Amino acid sequence: MFFGLVKGDSKPRQQGQAIRSVLVVEDEPLVAFDNEHVLEQAGYRVAATVDDYDHAIRVIEQDEVDLVIADITLHGDKTGIDVARHAYAKGLAVLFVSGSCPVDAHEMAVGCLAKPYLPRELLASIGVIEALMVGADRPRVPRGLHLFDDVG
Repeated sequence: MFFGLVKGDSKPRQQGQAIRSVLVVEDEPLVAFDNEHVLEQAGYRVAATVDDYDHAIRVIEQDEVDLVIADITLHGDKTGIDVARHAYAKGLAVLFVSGSCPVDAHEMAVGCLAKPYLPRELLASIGVIEALMVGADRPRVPRGLHLFDDVG
């Protein structure tokens, strides 16, 4: 089930480029809607908002995505961890948003933002990840964000 439609066009992504397009992978409709709204208001293109592995993989394969924001629990048999593994294999940055960060998250994600989080904490977390991606000085890490040591 899609919470939103695949939106807009994007230009080809280049290494070290800022985050423009985000895939939201979240099974809680209200959280998904809030994330989508906050991201769009901040100027990001939301490639899609999905609640299961199959739709997430389809968007990753068919759309230019710069960052995947993934919850762990999803509808269906596969989890956000499975989505993260696929995204990582494609060279995409992943931010887990979860009440409990997976033990092996450092193998497939840039960091983990603990739920519950405020919209400003989500945006600040994306700002930190973007700074790491483009090689800029890392801004202050927001409350609840755990970055993994091998980043940046």
